[in-house]
Amino acid sequence: MGSTGQGAAAFSAAPETVTFDGLLFDMDGTIIDSTSAVVKHWEAVGKEIGVSPEVILETSHGRRSIDMLKILAPEKANWEYIQHMEGLLPKLYSDEAVEIPGARSLLQDLVANSIPWTIVTSGTIPLVTGWLNVLGLPTPPHIVTAESVAEGKPDPSCYRLGRERLGLADEGKRMLVLEDSPAGIRAGRAAGCRVLAVVTSHTAEQVLAAKPDWVVKDLSSVRLVRAVNGAVTLEIRDGLVAEKGSEAR
Repeated sequence: MGSTGQGAAAFSAAPETVTFDGLLFDMDGTIIDSTSAVVKHWEAVGKEIGVSPEVILETSHGRRSIDMLKILAPEKANWEYIQHMEGLLPKLYSDEAVEIPGARSLLQDLVANSIPWTIVTSGTIPLVTGWLNVLGLPTPPHIVTAESVAEGKPDPSCYRLGRERLGLADEGKRMLVLEDSPAGIRAGRAAGCRVLAVVTSHTAEQVLAAKPDWVVKDLSSVRLVRAVNGAVTLEIRDGLVAEKGSEAR
């Protein structure tokens, strides 16, 4: 997990309540942290394709494997290979992924109140469903995965598709994207959503540079306070108070 680059006192913004029609969650770094598994995975893949794992890991977070392999090993850039290798992660490293604090309770509250939500991820179907099953986390019916779009994040098509699958593509619908990577933050903003960023995989400075609407340490700062007619009101607390000249908004 990356260092925040900020003191604990910086996460001290006053609580704020905001209402949304639907929520779109990134997966790794936002709902779960599978960093150690991903490192071991890319070390194995790196040996197989003859590329230093350090080179891969420098730019892999938040990006689709197929986009990485198109550059590093074009002969492996096909969905059959990628689904196979990503599907192995939850099987081989099942003990090396943990949920991001607050993720489980937030997802359970959304499900209990029938709030529209889904996962929009750069991972493949075998990877996402594998981790959700291993950790016993809720699985939404309309997941958007790496296979769903022609271009990965920061292209906004994945989040636009997420909106469509929830029936919330209309510009008047209030959507919240929850992300950890700068590429994902930019994709969410370009898709017409407000964005809440967690500082789990990148520094606070890197996150702020992508200009999310809120920055928090993790999802323990996000709480469902009201659900009415399919809309959800969230309380966002302990947000990052940016230094002057580097505000998130």
